[in-house]
Amino acid sequence: MGMTITEKILAAHANLQEVSAGELVNAKLDLVLANDITGPIAVKEFEKIGLEKVFDKERVVLIPDHFAPAKDIPSAQQCLDIKRFSQKQELTHYYEVGRNGIEHCFLPEQGLVLPGDIIIGADSHTCTYGGLGAFSTGVGSTDLAVGMAMGEIWFRVPETVKIILKGKPKNPWVTGKDYILAVIGKMGVDGAQYKAMEFTGDAISELSMDGRLTMTNMAIEAGAKNGIIEVDNKTIEYVQTRAKRPWKIYKSDYNAVYNDILEIDVTSLQPQVAFPHLPSNTHDVMDSTHIKIDQAVIGSCTNGRMEDLRVAAEIMKDKKVHSEVRVIVIPGTREIYLQAIKEGLVEIFIESGAVVSTPTCGPCLGGYMGVLAKGEKAISTTNRNFVGRMGHPESEVYLASPAVAAASAILGRIAAPEEVL
Repeated sequence: MGMTITEKILAAHANLQEVSAGELVNAKLDLVLANDITGPIAVKEFEKIGLEKVFDKERVVLIPDHFAPAKDIPSAQQCLDIKRFSQKQELTHYYEVGRNGIEHCFLPEQGLVLPGDIIIGADSHTCTYGGLGAFSTGVGSTDLAVGMAMGEIWFRVPETVKIILKGKPKNPWVTGKDYILAVIGKMGVDGAQYKAMEFTGDAISELSMDGRLTMTNMAIEAGAKNGIIEVDNKTIEYVQTRAKRPWKIYKSDYNAVYNDILEIDVTSLQPQVAFPHLPSNTHDVMDSTHIKIDQAVIGSCTNGRMEDLRVAAEIMKDKKVHSEVRVIVIPGTREIYLQAIKEGLVEIFIESGAVVSTPTCGPCLGGYMGVLAKGEKAISTTNRNFVGRMGHPESEVYLASPAVAAASAILGRIAAPEEVL
């Protein structure tokens, strides 16, 4: 019987010839990840069990990025907790503020996650790394503590949904963010519950690595266990200059068994906007232009990469942010921030009336650097728009691509890029 990419990776890491959906396996881990919110809880669980050493100090990564730089005393303590644990364990991969980034932008950039890996993280958007052909998924802090200690963890092999994106969009502003919003709009927020979402098709082949990482980042928003894209020459080109250890490519067999197959023709797809309060509540941008906004956020682990900033800067260049709107731009990593400075993008943002932040998750989870007041509306390139996600429970978050967010920032309402160019 043929196997999918996800099944092959799990089989290899469980030292089995084959696995099938629904089977329980113990699989070896290539990387274990936590941040300043989930990390302290995992550390306490680790110590509660009475464990002394992590399984491999090269394979545990701790990054302060959610409330860092520390927004208050409790968040400062959380950051200090993971720093002290990293020092005690002599972890190679602890990255302090100023030398790090938003975890799901930073790890691929640094070559810490690779094709064929199994990665667990105490963060739901750990599924991002499937864009590199890895099996990556979010877990709870207790499971993470076990992973840190044992270097392995159990999984139920997920069923796989094959999602085929065909054609080439006529609209030049359609991106990976629009693809994944369209998929979630069709499937719903639980349409792939505990399943692997395997993205394929001509549109995926043409998509940049930044766009692919955006898509797999949001697989969890359809309830998926993981999102994954087959490795091709673009992946190899991205990885081979960054990788710090060996990696392996897995491809789905021609006779692999899929739980379902979804085909979407993207030829006529328009930029998408997800209305409150679900990522699945999607609309074409031109059906959304009546909505005024108070804030625009461009960044996050979903859309804080170089491609995203370049698109936003292209639209905002020589224009002014609407007088009633505040715009927050957050590069995903230190390296992306530096590159944006070298390319003059930061100057474009600031001159337009935006503020540019050091890398942080900040506003995405309603933490800081852009919390919404009662009744305020934001358009955001982040990944969730649940009730109260970015602040007050009576605020509203509309999800969109950097192109749409930038255009909206200029016009003071949700707008299509062609309206300002």
